[in-house]
Amino acid sequence: MGVPQGLWPFEGKAAIFDFDGTLADTAHIWQEVDRIFLRRRNLPYPNGYGAQLAALGFEKGAQFTIDLFRLNETVEDICAEWNDLGREMYRNDVMLREGAERYIRALHEAGIPCAMATTNDVNVLTSMRHINPNDLFDVCVYGAEVSRGKDEPDIYLEAARRLGVEPVGCTVFEDILVAVRSAASVGMRTCAVNANDKTQPILDLQAAADLWLDDWRDIKL
Repeated sequence: MGVPQGLWPFEGKAAIFDFDGTLADTAHIWQEVDRIFLRRRNLPYPNGYGAQLAALGFEKGAQFTIDLFRLNETVEDICAEWNDLGREMYRNDVMLREGAERYIRALHEAGIPCAMATTNDVNVLTSMRHINPNDLFDVCVYGAEVSRGKDEPDIYLEAARRLGVEPVGCTVFEDILVAVRSAASVGMRTCAVNANDKTQPILDLQAAADLWLDDWRDIKL
């Protein structure tokens, strides 16, 4: 489909990036975390379960899991288990997609502030050896810092607020359909990104987003 217009030179005042799936290939990690978690309890892996958790974030995802499987466990204990599993896998294995860091650095050099907005946990992402979110972004907003998941625009609005930019001046890069729709609902321009995940609803994302990006390396700086 080619490179969407407006990504370079960048049209807008700020860029907000999702992390998992958008900037890094991590779907397989969380699928494995989910499978280990469910296998320990002799539970099945429902269709769409991982996508639902990705939108909800840790605490809300844990409550969703408790309700779904009628578990006699606490949100805190489930989050701690997920964090322990995820942190170990993220520490050594997660890398940014080729071209992603180069693009973010170019935005900085052009005077465009950048934020990360993720439902992932701060302890998981700051454990990475190959990526330092605090070095890469002006602002990092984690799911635990807002009251609702990405099915609502709270996390994007908080990122825009911290950057000092009105929502209509922001472009949000996302790989999840519900997240694209919630960002768009507050006037943000949206760029859906190919997550290289066979469960990603590409046609729906292309229809819902303003822009579609197949590969970060396609952006010619």
